[in-house]
Amino acid sequence: MSNENISSNFIRNIIVEDLETGKHDSIITRFPPEPNGYLHIGHAKSILLNFGLSKEFQGRTNLRFDDTNPLKEDTEYVKSIEEDVKWLGCNWNELHFASNYFETMYEKAQLLIKKGLAYVCDLSPEEMKEYRGTLTEPGKNSPYRDRSVEENLDLLERMKNGEFEDGSKVLRAKIDMSSPNLNMRDPIIYRISHSVHHNTGDKWCIYPMYDFAHPLEDAIENITHSICTLEFEDHRPLYDWVVKECEMESVPRQIEFARLNMTNTVMSKRKLKQLVDEAVVDGWDDPRMPTISGLRRRGYTPESIRNFCTAIGVAKNNSTVDSQMLDYFLREDLQPKAHAIMGVTNPIKVVITNYPEGQVEMLEMSNHPKDETMGKRMVPFSREIYIEKDDFMENPPKKYFRLFPGNEVRLRGAYFVKCTEVIKDENGEIKEIHCTYDPETKSGSGFTGRKVKGTIHWVEASTAVSCEFRLFEPLILDDEPENEGKHFLEQINPNSLEVLEGFVEPEGIKGLEPLDKVQMVRNGFFSVDNKLTTSDKLVFNRIVPLKSSFKL
Repeated sequence: MSNENISSNFIRNIIVEDLETGKHDSIITRFPPEPNGYLHIGHAKSILLNFGLSKEFQGRTNLRFDDTNPLKEDTEYVKSIEEDVKWLGCNWNELHFASNYFETMYEKAQLLIKKGLAYVCDLSPEEMKEYRGTLTEPGKNSPYRDRSVEENLDLLERMKNGEFEDGSKVLRAKIDMSSPNLNMRDPIIYRISHSVHHNTGDKWCIYPMYDFAHPLEDAIENITHSICTLEFEDHRPLYDWVVKECEMESVPRQIEFARLNMTNTVMSKRKLKQLVDEAVVDGWDDPRMPTISGLRRRGYTPESIRNFCTAIGVAKNNSTVDSQMLDYFLREDLQPKAHAIMGVTNPIKVVITNYPEGQVEMLEMSNHPKDETMGKRMVPFSREIYIEKDDFMENPPKKYFRLFPGNEVRLRGAYFVKCTEVIKDENGEIKEIHCTYDPETKSGSGFTGRKVKGTIHWVEASTAVSCEFRLFEPLILDDEPENEGKHFLEQINPNSLEVLEGFVEPEGIKGLEPLDKVQMVRNGFFSVDNKLTTSDKLVFNRIVPLKSSFKL
């Protein structure tokens, strides 16, 4: 993140004060995802914040996998997270797994028991909920709360040794069942789970809860500033309690900031996983998904995401950002560097009846509409070309300046053509359009005669390269999809993907590799799909249209 943005960052101000007062000589931050799904655009904000702050202050940032729930975690997610963080341009100083600290965490649990601050509880989940109380009523002490230190140590050891079934016992912190903060009402810190862990295998059958493990991880790694989102604000007293009562030498400071919410975008890994599991999308990297892998496959650049996160800044209050804002920064990034080519996404054939048969003419065109330094390319032109179906209407409305019977338009970089006849098949469908051309109107010839109001793009038919175009609309129709009053699956856009078969000019695609970007004249910025493209078939994803009504 840029210094310009960080200057107005309240977290940065805290760090500056801590360094100036000598509380810390340097800072250490961390990005601690749970490997239970793929990262999304909301995680990008946290990644860039943590890594950006440490870079500015010559500190360090760890990548740590908070892998304390083996039922949901997988090595696939670990690898995807590492790839996403690197792709965003961030390099961690140390790589850690919470599971590597399980032995230390178990020892700290024993310490809490010895101090009379933890106990083994046999209440069922339903009973525990009943005993917990409400926001307005205090909870009740568990009947197992006064077990002796010796009994608790023995039961914890037997839990660890696998003597008890899942859910039959838990280890709870002994804090205050009348606390106004429900997180402090004797929270569970260990549960039994006879399941194989992606990192530790079957060594453990008890696993620490997040609220117990996370502060210990931060303290073990000497994290100075533990930056998290606002939903953890009510957990901070428990975070501080664990660090203090477990007698950790290093004392991190938890700081909360507002998470990223975007219109038409789901920011819940659970919901995103549901989209994958129910085949609403074709995987975590579906170009309609807000996952970093999905954005990468669609064609977004790390620069556009970094600039977007810089612009939205860091705040204490939740708000919702227009998803078109990300598209704005994508256009800003690609406009000066993406080569321009011509492609027809939904073609109809045009025959120029007075153009010489068998002749193919090479026309010189610029590789960029505003930057001549990007050079030029030769584009073939002949008697038969393809244009967009939307660029022809048999019975047009007023102020329609594209092609229609009797009207003349300019073919971009080529000639004026006039529609003379419409050829239809036996079903009355338009088969092809016949036109004549004026050889005096060649682009660049200095022609100063009549003018036309419409200019359309085209692709020469005999050399056209067939390809697939995948056009996207928002996957979620609701501007506020995280609204708990609605089921997000009811907000799925049935028209979020349109697949079209079309053509591109041959010279413009030479050397294109998967994920390379181009700007197709009038149609938008496109990226070569890295999953569907083969040696026999070129597949383009439209990242965004060329223009938007969104204003920054």
